[in-house]
Amino acid sequence: MAQNKELLFKSLSDAVFEMEEEKTVTLSNTIIEENIDAYEAIEKGLSDGMNRAGQLYEEEEYFIPELLTCADAMYAGLDILKQHLKVNNAGIKNKIVIGVVEGDTHDIGKNLVKVMLETSGFEVIDLGRDIPPRDFVEKAKEVNAKIIALSTLMTTTMEGMKEVLAILKKENLRDQIKVMVGGGPISQGFAEKIGADGYAVNASEAAKLAIKLVIGGIDHER
Repeated sequence: MAQNKELLFKSLSDAVFEMEEEKTVTLSNTIIEENIDAYEAIEKGLSDGMNRAGQLYEEEEYFIPELLTCADAMYAGLDILKQHLKVNNAGIKNKIVIGVVEGDTHDIGKNLVKVMLETSGFEVIDLGRDIPPRDFVEKAKEVNAKIIALSTLMTTTMEGMKEVLAILKKENLRDQIKVMVGGGPISQGFAEKIGADGYAVNASEAAKLAIKLVIGGIDHER
């Protein structure tokens, strides 16, 4: 069973990576029929395939049309699998404001992170894409969010992440609101350079990071 499961995940990743939407749907349905964990299938199948496509985009072997076709396949599988996710509803839900920074309209990764965060028990306020730095801060203050999650796929918009942190610092909110960053051009080094609280390489790692930041924030407040 374990070997069959890993083979299905690999096939699902390949289907997304190779832009095969019908195959992605078929494999996603097979995973549900065989009672395989949907979260794991999203993480090791859909997300992995999209990450591979993103890597080729960075290397300029895939371009926007290919990336969008991969995303169509991923979303088709996600529509099936997300209905079977076991959501952690324990306790009060912590709020996260998420969005793509101003100047960037690529929201594939952000959308996947949103699903993973919701599955991990967070209440996610999705601002969408092309969002000015000030809007992230104002929304976080309005809803009393614990975390702001920033995404971008473009190097030209990375400064927007730095600006969000600058606003939070100016308004003495850095102890209250954590900031996590991610996206194609983002690295751990960049996160440290701008003073972010964390960086995640993919959607499943983003969910784990958010949990750590919330726990860390609670401990810090005590």
